[in-house]
Amino acid sequence: MIVAEAVTYEYPSVRALTDVSFSVEAGAIVALIGPNGAGKTTLLRCLAALERPYSGHITIDGVSTEADPRGVHRKIGYLSDFFGVYEDLTVRQCLHYAAMAGGVETGAVKAAISRTAERVELADRLETVAGTLSRGLRQRLGIGQAMIHGPSTLLLDEPASGLDPEARHSLSQLLKGLSQEGTTLMVSSHILSELEDYATEVIFIREGRLVQHGPVGGADVETVRVRLDLSEPSDQLVQSLEAMAEITVDEAGPSSAIIRMPADPEVRQSVLQRLISEGLAVSGFAVEKERLQESYLSFVENLDEGKP
Repeated sequence: MIVAEAVTYEYPSVRALTDVSFSVEAGAIVALIGPNGAGKTTLLRCLAALERPYSGHITIDGVSTEADPRGVHRKIGYLSDFFGVYEDLTVRQCLHYAAMAGGVETGAVKAAISRTAERVELADRLETVAGTLSRGLRQRLGIGQAMIHGPSTLLLDEPASGLDPEARHSLSQLLKGLSQEGTTLMVSSHILSELEDYATEVIFIREGRLVQHGPVGGADVETVRVRLDLSEPSDQLVQSLEAMAEITVDEAGPSSAIIRMPADPEVRQSVLQRLISEGLAVSGFAVEKERLQESYLSFVENLDEGKP
């Protein structure tokens, strides 16, 4: 759905992107992360055909951002970090304008407004003047304007900004629902704990370069991270784990451990059976999803230390 090939972008005084390449399949939710000034917003604007790369190529659903930017605009929805609304219009009028601009057929606009307002929880605010909305409600309206025409790809720059915890949860559910319907999403945010609730992939940008692209939870999808707990501490635990060739021990003590092993359920069953047969009082043995923030900080630390 999204293909970027050797994308480089330069402002007059600085290079914002350098040789960025990746591809994203339909229905994925990609978390775009990186420090301030890394090039995330520039990349989103290039993907949205609002900026033309100095070199390289981008296609969205097979359409070139360089050769046919208007065609790309019909296929995408884009919410910028700093966006505006027509403050003198009502929410209904804002959505009506966005629908028409996005190519929704005249006869389908009314239904599109109702459906979108319901999904972004603005159905009871349709007659409210946009200029009187709170920051959080404006954010919902911005998301609604970006998605009302049913784009195949949504590019969202800090979509949770200004939303309260309940609205952020609703946003998470909305994005997951859109993904299940086949929409491809790329979401830039500094709130990593929320991204991991719905993201399926992560792209890490640093100093304008792509330094990591893979599934959320680690690049190796053939292994799993398992937390092991004992109801009774045992000095034997570490020794038993280190004797098993099929696992890697990340952390271990007399009462608990974090281990990695092949994703095959039969391997987990075999390891658990061996631990119990050795008399260890196993009270917990469960796959633990690696936190996105932990992965990010660990990756940054390794980069700073010059590790691969």
